[in-house]
Amino acid sequence: MNYSQPGVLGAVTRRRFLAAVGAGAAALAWPRAVNGDGGDRPNFVFIFADDQDFEALRALGNDEIHTPNLDRLVQDGTTFTHAYNMGSWSPAVCVPARTMLMTGKTLWNARDAHEGELDDEFVAQRRFWPQLLEQAGYETYMTGKWHVSASAQDSFNYVTHVRPGMPNVFPHNVPEGYDRPMEGEDDPWSPWDEDFGGYWEEGTHWSEVLAKDAGEFLGRAAERQAPFFMYLAFNAPHDPRQSPKEYVNKYPLDQVEVPENFKPEYPYNEAMGSGRDLRDERLAPFPRTEYAARVHRQEYYAIISHMDTQIGRILDALEATGKAGNTYVIFTADHGLAVGQHGLMGKQNMYDHSVRVPFVITGPAMAKGTRIETPIYLQDIGPTTLELAGEPIPDHVEFRSLMPLVRGEAGAARRAVYGAYLDRQRMVTQDGYKLLLYPEAGVVRLFNLEEDPLEINDLADEPESAPIIRELFEVLRELQEEFNDPLDLAGAFPDLG
Repeated sequence: MNYSQPGVLGAVTRRRFLAAVGAGAAALAWPRAVNGDGGDRPNFVFIFADDQDFEALRALGNDEIHTPNLDRLVQDGTTFTHAYNMGSWSPAVCVPARTMLMTGKTLWNARDAHEGELDDEFVAQRRFWPQLLEQAGYETYMTGKWHVSASAQDSFNYVTHVRPGMPNVFPHNVPEGYDRPMEGEDDPWSPWDEDFGGYWEEGTHWSEVLAKDAGEFLGRAAERQAPFFMYLAFNAPHDPRQSPKEYVNKYPLDQVEVPENFKPEYPYNEAMGSGRDLRDERLAPFPRTEYAARVHRQEYYAIISHMDTQIGRILDALEATGKAGNTYVIFTADHGLAVGQHGLMGKQNMYDHSVRVPFVITGPAMAKGTRIETPIYLQDIGPTTLELAGEPIPDHVEFRSLMPLVRGEAGAARRAVYGAYLDRQRMVTQDGYKLLLYPEAGVVRLFNLEEDPLEINDLADEPESAPIIRELFEVLRELQEEFNDPLDLAGAFPDLG
């Protein structure tokens, strides 16, 4: 199976592996002892993108983007088409998404763990996701973006690079990356200019470094008997969306479409906590222009295609181990991104482009080319790997294994999907409808996702929508209780309570 140009792989001794770490990498510890040899348990390669929305794959219907390696995963595995991130207690949505993933806790319980510094306690008690697999006999490996308060080195057997939340391109030191581009003016930013640093800090694009790291570990794992779990966390396609010029050239600007749900500015952006001062929203000028939306989407597609090439290198390295047939490859992202849709640029909203992510699993128990539309949370992958490894799911894990859905078992589906952002937004999706609430503004929005998947036509003011809104509001309040959500929606919306 040839995903990209094959590289030279082979045995990687401890000395070579340490040498491959290179400047700036975290210290690499030779592994702690694992419990047993793992028997015939499957391997797991978890590939995690940052800011990639559910429709940014060609195989899933976006004919603008080039993602041949991700498309191959879709062809070879099972795709969950409605995978969601539950939301965020912070404008840095990445942190809650990853904290939920590691702890197995739902949003507000994960916040309590994060803010109460219980992440470190989880690690000390060996309760993080990779630690549960380590106790089952797995050698665990991590490289890339971390963005969890606990130590990566204490959470995995092997750690190479530990990247921050984003490359160091902020308004105070690289202002050229913000409030741009302005049509008719020279763009001060170039996504391929290595002088800006960012993804090219230390000389090699971070996505390429991650692929190299993964290849080195797989070369070493090929000679070992213990099963392995790899956590490969790209920073891409998070801004600054930098990639080599050849990738940007794949997307001529006159061929990049403006989203159908484009707006010059979202009318409730300030009240919902995604206003003009939010860092993500400052990337493009106000009011939004179609030109700016095209440029940002061009750069978004380019860095995704560049990441796709690196994923191909990883898949080639996996094939070279001879262990691909007993390995599950999982691809998903921590959340999506607006990139011009609804007048928004960031992910701090409850529209599908920001809360839904791609989610694909290939491996022995997955039917090729299958798509499952039943909604899931992306953090369900943790308990899924435990079940596939033959391990019990601990009581502290609140997410669910996906295997009952894969097997088609009755009663496996959730009745609804819950979403939240700070105390500014709440969302529930059920039976094809989505209810959005903005408590500070007292705004109710309702969308029929089956007829209006781009969420353009707000039905909240139509008389026939009243019973639907009331039903969804009651479901949302029940989910609030289930997930320990402290926000008083009845007080904010007394007419619905």
